[in-house]
Amino acid sequence: MSKKETAIVLVSGGMDSALTAAYAFLKYRLAFLHFNYGQRTERRELKAFNDLADYYNVDIRKVFNLNHFKEIGGSSLTDKKIKVSKADLKSKRIPSSYVPFRNANFLAVAVSWAEVIGASRIFIGAVEEDFSGYPDCRKIFFKDFNNLIKTGTKISSKLKVETPIINFDKKKIVLQSLKMKVPLNLTWSCYKNGDIACGECDSCALRLRGFQQAGVKDPLKYKIIKSYLQ
Repeated sequence: MSKKETAIVLVSGGMDSALTAAYAFLKYRLAFLHFNYGQRTERRELKAFNDLADYYNVDIRKVFNLNHFKEIGGSSLTDKKIKVSKADLKSKRIPSSYVPFRNANFLAVAVSWAEVIGASRIFIGAVEEDFSGYPDCRKIFFKDFNNLIKTGTKISSKLKVETPIINFDKKKIVLQSLKMKVPLNLTWSCYKNGDIACGECDSCALRLRGFQQAGVKDPLKYKIIKSYLQ
């Protein structure tokens, strides 16, 4: 048997990155990467990251602290002066939770680490369903970033960013996660709280709607559970 190539998986601790890890696990040896960047639920997300790493028996894991996001501000995730807004899933405006150019920062670190450890792939759980609020979740962003990697890394590098769930909606993410035995009970999505999920922020609303559309009970506890099926 040939030795598996290494793939870095960006794991926030949410269900999108958990499912992405499951796809990477089918073919690659996994290296998990997580970022503390001053987000409100930093500790809880880190716990989810380590729980998922344990579940997939990942022995290569790295946590980076990107403190500049908190210093820059401009997002309700990193600036406590900005209120975490309640979800409006019909809105086309960029929400207060948007962290400016976050994915580019994350991927830049991932590319540097990949060159050092010899990884050939970087997996990220981006979903284009989120693109209206997060411009760095679009297919064109990752296409352009792959061109940047090709230009800015060693000629011998085979490195490429993969987005296996980019076309999924949250319903499909829930159903596919169950099919692939992804431990959704270990994941965390809330932007606001680190103990019991609020049920009202953008991330909670998208997650709850996915479970509701799939007809499946979410294993997480919520302070408020609304119907987002309208």
